[in-house]
Amino acid sequence: MKNKIISFYLTVSFLVGGVFAPEGKGEQLIRREVDWYAPAGGRIREIRFRAKAEPAAAEQLPKALSLPAVNGIDSPPINGFVPWIVVTTTNRRLGDLELDAVPSTSVVGQFTAANWQRDFAIGIFDTGASAHVLNYAASVELRLNNSAYLTSNTITIAGVTGSVDAYVSYPLGVFMGGLNLLEPNQTPDRETKLPSTAGMVGEYNVSVLVGQYPGSNPDLVTAVGTPMSVFWTTVIRNDQPVTSVHKGQVYTGPSLTFYPAEDENAPHYRNRVPLELRPLGATAVQYIPYSIDDILNMDFTPSSPSVIIGTGSQSLFFVHSVDLTEGGRSAIDRSRFMLDTGAQITVIGDRIAARLGLDPDGWEFQVPIIGVTGETIEAPGYYLDSLKIPAIGQWLEFTNVPVVWLEISSPEGGKLDGVIGMNLFTEYNLILRGGGLFLGEDPSLEFERIVPPLRGDIAPAVRDGRVDMLDMAEFSRTWLSESGQTDWNPAADFSESGRIDLSDLAVLAEQWLAVSSL
Repeated sequence: MKNKIISFYLTVSFLVGGVFAPEGKGEQLIRREVDWYAPAGGRIREIRFRAKAEPAAAEQLPKALSLPAVNGIDSPPINGFVPWIVVTTTNRRLGDLELDAVPSTSVVGQFTAANWQRDFAIGIFDTGASAHVLNYAASVELRLNNSAYLTSNTITIAGVTGSVDAYVSYPLGVFMGGLNLLEPNQTPDRETKLPSTAGMVGEYNVSVLVGQYPGSNPDLVTAVGTPMSVFWTTVIRNDQPVTSVHKGQVYTGPSLTFYPAEDENAPHYRNRVPLELRPLGATAVQYIPYSIDDILNMDFTPSSPSVIIGTGSQSLFFVHSVDLTEGGRSAIDRSRFMLDTGAQITVIGDRIAARLGLDPDGWEFQVPIIGVTGETIEAPGYYLDSLKIPAIGQWLEFTNVPVVWLEISSPEGGKLDGVIGMNLFTEYNLILRGGGLFLGEDPSLEFERIVPPLRGDIAPAVRDGRVDMLDMAEFSRTWLSESGQTDWNPAADFSESGRIDLSDLAVLAEQWLAVSSL
């Protein structure tokens, strides 16, 4: 079957370590190993600082949060949180003439997995993905990698450094829930099981993309995209972090809860950023059949996955206005910034970099981005003087803001001005209100500032904003443990060394009896 090309904005988690390494021309770089998801399907495995810039810049890397400024956030971290979700699939679909996806407040249909309590996938709640994507590993987990669920049609996914083909599925049901549905705060020696589907929501009669066997290329990222989030109110609680284990992999992220868009019981926050679903004029979430032109040989097999369609396809959420400044220059009232919950980093494009007078060789940090084909590009990073997002209520204001300079295609055509990533929201709880379809309410992002977690406040069952004997007891329990062991607690690894030792004890001593406050 004929291939089509589709652009995705799949995005990138950080593990921090570091060594000194010389670079050509006598320049010394400091390299730190990371594991991030970047926009457009990229993956970042390393970050580099020039030695002269490292003391200020590297300080941001291990910190989850920084001290608040008077009227905003001073120097957000380079990396943000990952909104992990539990994903399962069913065989629920409608007839050939029914192309629309149908939202559902409960799981309907028969599970495709052999054992739904054991065989599920972990993915990202990703508003930067214009279709749902299940990587090859997830397709095996959910038993989708066969002709009963996959068509012979493929789509070419254009990534940051190349492209890769993925299969288009027959219509099926896709359902999701937050990590908080699993047994929380697991250790790597205990395997989490999905206790029930209560609390899961989703949609059926939706066609998704499924990764092919990756071979020499990286596997795709499993992501549930905007065609799902447009129907729901999503509550993201950074003040309620959850850790769970699946197939030996540890996942940590905020708790996520989903409500129908019209549910009056959904919470509200006072401050609100207006969003737009663009291109405008979207009417439904639909897949495109292969051929309906020949009356005698109609083929309703999906030729492309379900996306938000209308006057233009692949509609995504955009922030209505962003203001940036750097060195006396400004880029004010920019409207081509996409909101991407799957991006841990914030990105600016060429137009913004030109307005701010950035020097391509004057970067303050650098990230090699590995694309879907395994190729790598070098992306420069900078600390901008300020970034502001106008909002109803309190504006979002950030200073000394880390951004990566990277060109990304826009669903409206041309290039984005940038991507608003989750590194800007580590100190906030968020409510993403879907919408934007024809005659419906516009989407919005509500936010509420939370008290930054206090370094040293590590007792997982308490987190009471005070460093005291409860935290000392937890620290003693983890003493000399290493990452992956039963007694491991990453919150106690202040030095980011992968081992709880004297360097961490020194930090705990400095914070002794400290009390968290804004």
